[in-house]
Amino acid sequence: MQPRAFITGISGLELTTDERAFLRETRPWGFILFKRNVENPAQVARLVQELRAAVNRPDAPVLIDQEGGRVQRLGPPHWPAYPSGAVFSALYDEEADAGLTAARLSARLIAADLADLGITVDCLPLADVPVEGADAVIGDRAYGTTPDKVAAIARAVTQGLEQGGVLPVLKHIPGHGRATADSHHRLPTVDTPREDLERSDFAAFRPLADLPMAMTAHVVFSAIDPAQPATTSATMIARVIRDGIGFQGLLMSDDVSMNALAGTIAERTAASVKAGCDVVLHCNGKLDEMRQVAAEVPELAGEALARAEAALASRRPPQAFDRVAARAELDALTARVRTGA
Repeated sequence: MQPRAFITGISGLELTTDERAFLRETRPWGFILFKRNVENPAQVARLVQELRAAVNRPDAPVLIDQEGGRVQRLGPPHWPAYPSGAVFSALYDEEADAGLTAARLSARLIAADLADLGITVDCLPLADVPVEGADAVIGDRAYGTTPDKVAAIARAVTQGLEQGGVLPVLKHIPGHGRATADSHHRLPTVDTPREDLERSDFAAFRPLADLPMAMTAHVVFSAIDPAQPATTSATMIARVIRDGIGFQGLLMSDDVSMNALAGTIAERTAASVKAGCDVVLHCNGKLDEMRQVAAEVPELAGEALARAEAALASRRPPQAFDRVAARAELDALTARVRTGA
């Protein structure tokens, strides 16, 4: 039997008996970890093994949001702190090669940390292009305010992850940068004309359309679909994400437990699948909600299955890497931003 079209979180540091039974029965395609699931390296590595064993799939993807800056699920004292996207942006303005090198090194080091634990997917890079007055939910996570620069740094991040044997997830397609609300809390609406979106927001994603996976934005773009956010909009997914941007990889929703979406968890899940998301992401680890998601998603089949299989098949073994030297080089580069040198 094929896995079902969802990615799930769990509640704590190890699987409960009920969670193990749920995973065995419902067969999610993948898993995502948060700080509540992290204590130390040995515990995380053990949990990753538990998750895969529960679905009897040694290649089941395990995801995490490990960006650096304020979005970093693994952190001190067991893992290093990493720079935010704004640091790469500042370096790029000073010297483009320095910004790209730092972004690539940071991602390569993150990939090494994840590979040690058996984590195979990082929800990175961002291609969001923030504008003045936008909500701070993106803020210093962004790589800049122009699409060419954002795409260039995002590509460097992608290269670092891939060199370390970790798959990237492009987010938040087709763009969260203009949102004036945090979609964790309420639904943002962007009223910008489509021509401007094409030149800026969507333009940052087009050079990255070859990435294996992407995550949607819970944002309404009123010039294209005034009724539904991208996650649940068949119009946005077909005409903008697939046709306009050209992304043909595995498309996952952003977390359906976020308050931007309307309706029950079951209704949000069904709407995401109907709109064209290949896989539904549910993150909060609440088992009653997880059951609702599992009940609404199909088994992976057809184009969705082909995209899922292609994404996993694109992962390559880590390349040879001097972690100590890379960390020293990254620290030297980022010190230039801190000191203004």
